Amino acid sequence: MAIGQKEYDIDIEFRPNEVRELLSVTPEEVETNSELTYVKNVFIPLTTACRYTCTYCTYFDPPGKASLLTPEEIRIIIRKGIELGCTEALFTFGDDPDERYVEIYRRLKELGHSTIHTYLEEMCEMCLEEGMLPHSNPGDQTRDQMERVARVNASMGVMLETVAKVKAHSGARKKDPGRRINTLKIAGELGVPFTTGILVGIGETEEDRAKSILAIRDINERYGHIQEVIIQPVVENERWKGGMPSLESMRKAVSMARYCLPPEVSIQVPPNLASIKNFLDCGIDDLGGISPVTIDHINPEYAWPALRDLESIAADKGVSLKERLPVYNRFIEAGWISRDIRQVIEAKNDIGKKYRKILLD
Repeated sequence: MAIGQKEYDIDIEFRPNEVRELLSVTPEEVETNSELTYVKNVFIPLTTACRYTCTYCTYFDPPGKASLLTPEEIRIIIRKGIELGCTEALFTFGDDPDERYVEIYRRLKELGHSTIHTYLEEMCEMCLEEGMLPHSNPGDQTRDQMERVARVNASMGVMLETVAKVKAHSGARKKDPGRRINTLKIAGELGVPFTTGILVGIGETEEDRAKSILAIRDINERYGHIQEVIIQPVVENERWKGGMPSLESMRKAVSMARYCLPPEVSIQVPPNLASIKNFLDCGIDDLGGISPVTIDHINPEYAWPALRDLESIAADKGVSLKERLPVYNRFIEAGWISRDIRQVIEAKNDIGKKYRKILLD
């Protein structure tokens, strides 16, 4: 039913000189990109159940209070998104619910499923039937779980957050960085275009951030599947009163990521959590998903900025804003996407034409 609690080794060697070199990087050592990309999406919180209890997260609900969206509710969100020009259905939920979530598993059974992953697969299939491209973030996954849902996703993702064992992840159901690393490797082995990133300000040190970025680079060098890396600040909310990272810390982390990672891997800062004007000179080239339909269910208190405002900020720095698909062009051209995804992009209907126009622009 749920992923077990076996711990995984991080299995990444950090050479001292390499860590020190990355820690010395400043914004002056990276260049401003001429273009910023973004994807129009709908945010679909499939379930708020989660096996972990991270102290900064307001997304998960405890057993007895967790929600599970129905197919009808999901179809309404998708159709509204298509109506407003969205191309990505961002499926999120807490990591595989554990045995405490009796009610969630009862509702899954009523829908004909024994696991959240088979339900996700069915909802992604429905999404494709409607003409929208799924991008799922199901948290830690086994190989079998990811293999099941990868076919019906244009891309997938999971935040590494940090390679450090921090207090915010501790407790009876602690989040293990080795398990996150293992999920990233599984995605590489399966050839899944993947999004990951680090969370800044949850108790890790600057050296931990450097090591986390180097770990992502190491995995990408093996498999070449990382399409974007998010540098995300932890934000104040009803559960987290530990403060937010300073602007200096964020600029440093973004600069280290841009310096360390290859140019084809995009660097993203979520524009509803941090003003992009502070990071254009640090090398960001992507803004991630921006929704005209749904809120950011992970950070509900932080509204999406208007696209016209983002365009104005970027233009002041001579940077253009460009829409993209949830899977980057290079992965489509290299044949990484499944037949299911390709059929939607190549469809002769209006939606398919829109997708191809975005690819050509």
